[in-house]
Amino acid sequence: MSPATPAPETGGAALELLVHGVGGATPQSMLDDPRTVRVTGDRTAAVYRRAEDLDAEDHPERYAARPVPEAYCWSNLTSGDGTRALWLLLLPFMVANLAHWMRPPAQGRPGLVRLYGVLVRLVALTLTVLLTAAACEVALDLTAWQCAGTAACSDAYSWLGFLAADRGGWWSAPGRRLALAALVPTALVGLLWYLSNRTWSAYEAQRPPTGYDAPAPEPQPDTPTDTEAADLAEPPTPAELRPALGRPGFWYGRRLVARLRAAHTAAGFLTVAAAIATATARHDTGARAALGLALQTALVALCAVVLWVVCRRGRSERRLDLRVERALVSWLPGSALALLALTAVHAGWSRPGWASTGTLPGDAAFGALTLAQGGLVVALGVVALLLQRPRRDRRTALRGLGGPAVAMLACALAGVMSGGVAQRVADWLDGPGAGQGGPRIGPPVLLSWQASVIPVLLLLLLVPAALLAVRTVVDGRRLRPAVEADYDAADEPDPVRTGQIAAGRARAALTDSAPVLVGVVSGATLLLGAASVAGAWASGNVPGRAFDGAHPAIASAASAAQALGSWMIGLGFLLFVTWGRRAYKDASARRTIGILWDVGTFWPRAAHPFAPPCYAERAVPDLTWRMSSWTRGTGGRLVISGHSQGSVLAAAAVWQLTPATRGRVALLTYGSPLERLYGRWFPAYFGPEALRSLHRTVHCWSNLHRATDPIGGPVRVPAEADRPAVDGDVLLDPVAYGRTREHPLPEPILGHSDYQADPAFAERRSALLDRLPPALPRQREPNDQEHQGSSGRSSG
Repeated sequence: MSPATPAPETGGAALELLVHGVGGATPQSMLDDPRTVRVTGDRTAAVYRRAEDLDAEDHPERYAARPVPEAYCWSNLTSGDGTRALWLLLLPFMVANLAHWMRPPAQGRPGLVRLYGVLVRLVALTLTVLLTAAACEVALDLTAWQCAGTAACSDAYSWLGFLAADRGGWWSAPGRRLALAALVPTALVGLLWYLSNRTWSAYEAQRPPTGYDAPAPEPQPDTPTDTEAADLAEPPTPAELRPALGRPGFWYGRRLVARLRAAHTAAGFLTVAAAIATATARHDTGARAALGLALQTALVALCAVVLWVVCRRGRSERRLDLRVERALVSWLPGSALALLALTAVHAGWSRPGWASTGTLPGDAAFGALTLAQGGLVVALGVVALLLQRPRRDRRTALRGLGGPAVAMLACALAGVMSGGVAQRVADWLDGPGAGQGGPRIGPPVLLSWQASVIPVLLLLLLVPAALLAVRTVVDGRRLRPAVEADYDAADEPDPVRTGQIAAGRARAALTDSAPVLVGVVSGATLLLGAASVAGAWASGNVPGRAFDGAHPAIASAASAAQALGSWMIGLGFLLFVTWGRRAYKDASARRTIGILWDVGTFWPRAAHPFAPPCYAERAVPDLTWRMSSWTRGTGGRLVISGHSQGSVLAAAAVWQLTPATRGRVALLTYGSPLERLYGRWFPAYFGPEALRSLHRTVHCWSNLHRATDPIGGPVRVPAEADRPAVDGDVLLDPVAYGRTREHPLPEPILGHSDYQADPAFAERRSALLDRLPPALPRQREPNDQEHQGSSGRSSG
């Protein structure tokens, strides 16, 4: 629904490159024409034109009064086939990866920047260990150790008969049961490696297109990124400085992701090996004890290597790093897998008198992981405060603590998923008939304590949620006079219409309160997590029994919290599985889940290699190549028009251009979260200085926003010298207060959608085209192609 652009005052070839936002869009709807043709790209991401505009380059005289519209469709990068619905189970990894990019801006502090990256990568490593430990808890402890070791449970489930301890079969020995059950978590780690390797080949390993621009000078060392020392030691050039998103290697994380994938895969295998070795160590004697000690020593040594690999190197952005440590990537996971196999063989030796009683030592493992995560998050918060102190910006989310808070949320999500699957499996195995005549099947005590704090956390959340609800109602009433003044409706006010518009504006403002909720949840999670570890270690029993003998009110509250928390944590895991299954079968549901990845997977995988891949590593080079090929091939002007998340992609692509190309490009953003979301939560990359730099480097930039938009907003870049302010007047939404001759039917409140339907959109686009310099004479190079389909070929 793109309205016709008024004829610009200056003639010459012009291109309008449209980039859609979250949720995707069809080329037919973007170009307002059912006849569209893919001119470059593939089924995953491509540029489309109207059929009548296909030969626009060969007939520039036809487009002297209007630009050539093109649509870049990238929705299949995040919401394609059904298997991508399984990415929902990788949500904690994605959230941890976001924490890496949320660090405060730093100048002259490469040590703190590097330490921040190391701490985030260590938090991400604990998530992999936690997920593997949860799989070990289900397969090794609950199934092979507890259920198969109990006659009542193994009799209730016939498929466990060959493992039953009371039947005396070859597999009934505790060590052999554990070795066989270890195949489950080992297969899980192998699956994660396979998914990461496959997406790495499709995303990170695809080299960005080169040759459309000359190499760009690199930034001074006072704005470092988390890079290796060699990168920081490279002498800068005194020419034009580029922000982080404009660096040559920013969208090419091939080397780092390969290293992290090897380290995390090895960590998963070593976690399984540690679970087996810990169970067998207390029953080894003689030669078996010596062999067990050797295996444990090798286990510790490989763990040290994994930590060194994770801490040793961060991202390399100043140059296009084409290297991959293939020896490291191959031998580290292979060595860990070989050690796991040796540990399983060692556990399979016969040990007379060894019987599986009680539970495996899971409390100590989960408790150590919880404490490690809490300590890392606290350390991350200290580093973030040190980075933020010299230059505080009141708009920065949580005063620079957004990264630590989000890292804590990642740990909480992983805990809910791990505890949920363990609790559900334990309840299933301990079902009717299974627990009769023998001990009950249950997860580690710590998981029960952690589940019990979930109701407490929800009660704490009720307070800020209620305050926000009250504030929204109050703001809705307070905004009524402003609404009537904006529409000049003082003579004939409509209380119902005024209330609807005011309420829409008040609800849209709730987005700015998100940092408060995130801070409350993260802080409460940190404190309650520490309390759950202390309670589990002090009592050695589940909350419902730990308070036996206390005041009846306290005892009943503890029992209720345990029961309700167990139910809620299991429900949370089932919701993940249900949503994933529904998205796998339902394209519309898969599209909705894809919206989550549109926001969460914009950033490269800098902390966790098992996170969903970064679609911008394909989309940004595509857009950069298209803009460069058009301006170089035609000498014409270009307006890149981005809505919502598309505006973020457009800005990132413009940053990758050379000054000569940016001089022929105008940026039009609408419904843009550039400042409201990215500027507040990712200040090092989209903070005030970065956005002002973008304003100075691009030829011209205009931003449209509405007060009723819960996502987009102003970018808050003021006027400078001969450059006007980026933000224009706030657009009225709806465009008409009541019925008029131009709008005989009531106009809807559009919020975040249909910006192009507003007359201001065409006016602002025409103004940008008029400000661009006239088209240059077309210059053909020897290798230039005649047709658009080849000249604009995107990366792939």
